[in-house]
Amino acid sequence: MPELSELLDNAHMLLFIGVGNVLKCDDGVGVVISRQIRERPDILSLTVEVSIENYIGKINSMKPGAIVILDCMELGSDPGTYRIISLDHVEDMTFNTHNISLSRVGDFFRFPSYVLGVQPLCINFGDELSPPVQHTAHRIISQINQQKN
Repeated sequence: MPELSELLDNAHMLLFIGVGNVLKCDDGVGVVISRQIRERPDILSLTVEVSIENYIGKINSMKPGAIVILDCMELGSDPGTYRIISLDHVEDMTFNTHNISLSRVGDFFRFPSYVLGVQPLCINFGDELSPPVQHTAHRIISQINQQKN
């Protein structure tokens, strides 16, 4: 699987999509990240929260070179760990806070599609990210917002 730096270096209209429930602590990490992405010609951001299926037409009409869905994901790792996985390889690794499984979403796109999954610490009700997930979110945001050389 590609690293985030590889996706950014090869970006030709890379669309980041923030998914998650902001009222369930770390499940909102994708939304937190997507809202802080600084858009530029090669990097776009769309925040969809828990209803990505309502945005499939809009995403396709944007004709991105690739998409990266930002989401909380059970990776079996330490909280704050993140991994980029092709949507073709996502089974039921995401939490059940979406109206449609991310593994199904990939069926609607004809361009490379990935999920950047962040291992949560807490998905209880609450509106703040846990410290390790917050730290990871800041690192990801900084990396995405860096200008290309």
